[in-house]
Amino acid sequence: MSIRIHHLNCGTMCPLCERLINGQGSWRKPGRLICHCLLIETPQALVMVDTGIGQHDIREPARRLGAGFLPLLRPQLRLAETAHAQITSLGYDPRDVRHIIPTHLDMDHAGGLSDFPDAQVHVFKPEMRAVLHPRRLDLVRFRQPQFEHKPHWVVHDTMTERWFDFDAIRPIQEMAADILIVPLIGHTEGHVGVAVKQGERWLLHCGDAYYHHSQVTATPQAPLGLKIFEAAVQTLRQPRLQNQARLRRLAADHGDEVELFCAHDPVELDRYTNAT
Repeated sequence: MSIRIHHLNCGTMCPLCERLINGQGSWRKPGRLICHCLLIETPQALVMVDTGIGQHDIREPARRLGAGFLPLLRPQLRLAETAHAQITSLGYDPRDVRHIIPTHLDMDHAGGLSDFPDAQVHVFKPEMRAVLHPRRLDLVRFRQPQFEHKPHWVVHDTMTERWFDFDAIRPIQEMAADILIVPLIGHTEGHVGVAVKQGERWLLHCGDAYYHHSQVTATPQAPLGLKIFEAAVQTLRQPRLQNQARLRRLAADHGDEVELFCAHDPVELDRYTNAT
């Protein structure tokens, strides 16, 4: 079945020091990170993978994103970058977004959920548990104001199939498109990747399972600033490292069948948005 996939940047962030964040450039200029989201057009409905920073986050940034997030990541807070605005500019009706699959529910991935209040939101059970019963540190990353609209949660915990060397879940049974949840825990307890088949190839949105494109190559060389941040925000260190190693093997062994990208690397987004 033919589907169409749009790669969207739903939030630009400019933390200090381009060299430490992007691995090149100036020590004085800010870095650039993005919120790489997918809009998947299927015959039945529109499906989103992650939602980035939403309209309500821009109106109430401190309350919804958190006072710590704003000075550290320095989001640009542009309404035109929200998923809702971009979907409208592409000529679609945002009400046709019937399903959302977040890689996880950190504030920069789940902020746009409230812009699509009627959509079903598909989450891995450990992530839902952490949101519903947050520990103190979870309250920093899972911003409860972003969930005040009471999303239509659909919780998944049963692996339904095998995808390459990974267990996977098919979250939307009635949809003909091949869209799979692939657990990649570590960054959070319920962090997942989302695999989408387009033609003969798969795309795997890896969320925050890694941060820099080199981390899924044979010679990982992530910039120091990203490595420090990655370790600081991890929930489960050993599973995170193990899943990065598994993603490297997937890229090495099946690179002709699967393309990998993460949520925040602008180099990876440019592969798709700058393609001719």
